[in-house]
Amino acid sequence: MNIHLPILALDVTAIVFMVVMIIALIGAGALLVILLVSRAKNRGAEKTADAILKDAKIKAEHLVKNAQLDAKQSAFEAKQQAENEIRSRKGELAAEEQKLSLREQAFDQRELALLEKEKDIDRKKERLDTSIANYEKRQAELDKKIDDIIKELEKVAGMSTQEAHDEIMARVESKMAMEIAAYIKNAEDEARDTASAKAMDLLALACQKYAQDVTTERNVSVVALPSDEMKGRIIGREGRNIRVLEQELGVDLVIDDTPEAITVSCFDPIRREIARRTLEYLVKDGRIQPGRIEEVVAKCRKEVEESSQKYGEEACFKLGLPRINRELVNYIGRLHWRTSYGQNALVHSMEVGYLTGIMAGELGLDVNLARRAGLLHDIGKSVDFEQEGSHVELGAQLAKKFNEPEVVVNSIESHHGDVEARSIIAHLVAAADALSAARPGARSETLQTYVKRIEQLETLSKSFDGVSQAYALQSGREVRVMVIPEKVSDAQALILAQQLRAKIEEEVTYPGQIKVSVIREYRAVETAK
Repeated sequence: MNIHLPILALDVTAIVFMVVMIIALIGAGALLVILLVSRAKNRGAEKTADAILKDAKIKAEHLVKNAQLDAKQSAFEAKQQAENEIRSRKGELAAEEQKLSLREQAFDQRELALLEKEKDIDRKKERLDTSIANYEKRQAELDKKIDDIIKELEKVAGMSTQEAHDEIMARVESKMAMEIAAYIKNAEDEARDTASAKAMDLLALACQKYAQDVTTERNVSVVALPSDEMKGRIIGREGRNIRVLEQELGVDLVIDDTPEAITVSCFDPIRREIARRTLEYLVKDGRIQPGRIEEVVAKCRKEVEESSQKYGEEACFKLGLPRINRELVNYIGRLHWRTSYGQNALVHSMEVGYLTGIMAGELGLDVNLARRAGLLHDIGKSVDFEQEGSHVELGAQLAKKFNEPEVVVNSIESHHGDVEARSIIAHLVAAADALSAARPGARSETLQTYVKRIEQLETLSKSFDGVSQAYALQSGREVRVMVIPEKVSDAQALILAQQLRAKIEEEVTYPGQIKVSVIREYRAVETAK
């Protein structure tokens, strides 16, 4: 046992050494394998990287070529567009040059025509001067002959012309003295009793003959925008802003293709003015959202109310009418936002007040009461978009509500002939209303509306049986209808005029009045040989 122990120990040591060596060899082999694998991977990565770089280089070249092609295409299109625009501009310039040339030719022709007219006028002036000189010469000759005849008569009569005149007057005076005195006394008494009342009635009735019907107009306002992008902001997401605006303001907002503009449509002028101010404020402020819209609408509504009060107070002050109910003054100021054929309703009412006051002063009536009636005659127009009824009925109701004098109430009720005028001032208000509306430049009408009305009148007249021709005259204030005498008798012509008048009143919208004339002419012609 003791002999084999060293040998066994030696074998264990050798085995351990061998195991360690094997492990070392395995580790070295593994390390060598790792190195070889790593080197192989690096070579593969280099090849992959080269392939990627090569592919990227090819793609980059393609991209560069495509970019160059796109750039050339864009440049070509830009060049084509520029050339087209240049050609278009050249065409426009050529057209403008042609227009200018034609206008220059027209101006030259007009200048020649004016020169010819001036020469013609000069010739006529020379002939007129010659005629005047001849007339003066003949007049002098006639005066000389008359003087000679008078002198001859004076020699025959044995007295001068003045002596003959005095003698005749003396004889007539002596015979008619009593009759003349009685006539003068009677005339003075009658004039003293009736002159004042007759003058008032005659002047009032004469002025009333100018009366015309009054209708109204405008129902849109246009708000300018800084850009078309603002339209989208006013509409809002899914139309939220425009719905709030229309609901709060009570108007229709028309957003169409009109550049940089939005139209406010509403028959109520107060709402339309509030909407216009609200939109202008929102556009200027830039913050357009439902909450902000409600704040601005409330602010603008208050501003319009304050402005109405201010305009009413100014109107009363200018007419010298301080004692008017404050609430009624606000209704007067609201007329500032109302128009009739382009004429401002407040300005029209003030003009009626002035005219009525002037005429009342000439007739010795109460000037302040007349001005008050004239200013308030159209007060119903301040509320006729909010309440049922005509502006005459509503105006009379307002006047009664604020305890206005009976003369003022009757002037409001009668200024369009709805009821009978019961005072001279009521007649004067109707006359002043017509004069203010009819004065040149007070009211306007568009050319399109005018032409349409003329065509409508003529077409309407020709629609009756037996009518051969129909003409609208005096800017549509008269219609003359020519009838066929074989088809329409004199009695039928009268009926035709009445029917045409009724149809015009029913179907045609017009200011003032239209005169209908039906003409029937029958000629019997024979020739004697």
